[in-house]
Amino acid sequence: MSKGDSTKRVILDEATEIASKVGLQGLTIGTLATRTELSKSGLFAHFRSKESLQLDVLRHARERFVDLVVRPALAAPRGERRVRALFEHWLAWCRGDVLGGGCIFTAAAAEFDDQPGPVRDLLVNDERDLADTVAQVFRTGITEGHFRAEADPYQFAQDLHGILLAYIHSARLLGDPMAEQRAARSFEALLAAAR
Repeated sequence: MSKGDSTKRVILDEATEIASKVGLQGLTIGTLATRTELSKSGLFAHFRSKESLQLDVLRHARERFVDLVVRPALAAPRGERRVRALFEHWLAWCRGDVLGGGCIFTAAAAEFDDQPGPVRDLLVNDERDLADTVAQVFRTGITEGHFRAEADPYQFAQDLHGILLAYIHSARLLGDPMAEQRAARSFEALLAAAR
């Protein structure tokens, strides 16, 4: 990795952390310059615009999500154990174990759901890819005989995502100390319904 790539990665790590707390709209080159102790002109040379910075942050966050959630889940044995691993790693991501502000994608979806443009387009593509991934992981559970043959993998993906969104709302907004246990119970009920 070149020095420029290494520097950009450090900048994107910091930018992603900031955006997880203040949102992509709240992320500015000025704030990033202060936090990284780099000049605004130096940062501008890396990103050229706020939109470019937002897109790079989302791509960087996606790479981290894949590395910390998807790949470890895919390393688990096929079927229900893989589905469980996916849930556990995704829950850790939402809990804020990785980014102090929690799931950057959930916040960005709320910010950009009705704002056409490249940032929204990237979010939509990434969310669709995630649904496809969850559906495929679940589908292997059907193949392994762990889940009913007629179970709908995309319904499972939506329901699992719904559990995690409810967890984020309960834990982060409402401060419910039972949020994680409730999410775990909802997950177990979802698995039971799929068996």
